Amino acid sequence: MNTIIPNIPDIDKKRIVIIGGGFAGLKFVRKMVRKDYQIVILDKNNYHQFQPLLYQVATSGLEPSAISFPFRKILQNSKHTHFRIATLTHIFKDKNEIQTSIGRLKYDYLILAMGATTNFFGQKNIEKFSLSMKTSADAIFIRNTILQNFENSLLETDSNKIDNYLNIVLVGGGPTGVELAGALAEMKKYIFPKDYPELDLKNMHIALYEASPKLLTGMSKQSSEKALSYLKKLGVEVYLNTSVTDYNGEELFLSDGTTINSKTVVWSAGITANTCKGIPPKNITYGNRILVDRYNRIPGFNNVFVLGDQCYMETPLYPKGHPQVAQTAIQQASNLANNISRMENSKKMKEFEYKDKGSMATIGRNLAVADLPSIKLGGFIAWLLWSVVHLFTIVGIKNKISTFLNWLWSYFTYDQSLRILIIPKKGPIKSAQRK
Repeated sequence: MNTIIPNIPDIDKKRIVIIGGGFAGLKFVRKMVRKDYQIVILDKNNYHQFQPLLYQVATSGLEPSAISFPFRKILQNSKHTHFRIATLTHIFKDKNEIQTSIGRLKYDYLILAMGATTNFFGQKNIEKFSLSMKTSADAIFIRNTILQNFENSLLETDSNKIDNYLNIVLVGGGPTGVELAGALAEMKKYIFPKDYPELDLKNMHIALYEASPKLLTGMSKQSSEKALSYLKKLGVEVYLNTSVTDYNGEELFLSDGTTINSKTVVWSAGITANTCKGIPPKNITYGNRILVDRYNRIPGFNNVFVLGDQCYMETPLYPKGHPQVAQTAIQQASNLANNISRMENSKKMKEFEYKDKGSMATIGRNLAVADLPSIKLGGFIAWLLWSVVHLFTIVGIKNKISTFLNWLWSYFTYDQSLRILIIPKKGPIKSAQRK
């Protein structure tokens, strides 16, 4: 791994290395790819994934391919661009060099857009036995677990064991938990009774636990209360001011002293930013995020920048940092791309200022909430707006069409046709590790 990454030539252009191809990384690449730079993008996957719809993969509404797009497809016909599957391990500031899982690489500008991962808050049992949903692989695993548990329940005669297979617990009342709870509730109402007529689904419980006093803490009180009302209407059992203290794979222990039995617990109670070696501890702040200035630059690093969930920037309007949402990442990436061009032309850089375009969450069929700058919406109008915005944000025309057709089919037939158990016979293919 101490060798230089091969087949990335040294040319007479400045090299910009981007780590991560999420919303921030992809936006930055698209802004810079036609300019006079060599672009190198590194990501642990060979595709960009549309994370807001992962819950629909987990609930059999969409296939992963509908919300994923290959990086190499995006970079086709672009000169002086390179993509490699790799992870960043170390930044050597004084050398303008990085160490990755596949070798070393020099840079003129380094852009960190590595996003965040699930935060288990040091609870090892919960990390070991619960499910999380940050990647397409995670979503498929949740889908497989739910479907396999239903199949297993048909092989039991003990009612307690059957309930243990059927009960689904969601921890965290943010958008992921709320949207997943709503989707599962609709499956319980419309799909599971047809697929599993032998089971008494009245004994199936979908429970959502949130440690704070409200759902969707980043949204308005009105939207939070509407979301709570919609979930209860769908039959979801919502418990506020209740945290999870432990889980052993069978039994969930709660802060109020009670327990609940379930083999399916999905943890979405928080995130922590990804990082690497080479960044001084003084630059690491809340949630493992990297402290940056108003230009997304790490203090003391003239040519290293951080975008999206991974960075922490204080401004007069956001003294506690910006929300870790897609719009923040996209706007920061756009501003940084413009600033690098300004730097190269000896012009003054522009400070980043976040423009809040609103927040949305969908709970179920015709049920959603939306906080827009000038109005707050709920019900069908919010659901329709949510659908349109997400549909047009997905990368790729084919993916947009595929997603739209799946939604159309599900809406009119009350069915989701992707309830397929796909279990690999072997483990994941290992990437080459250079020595």
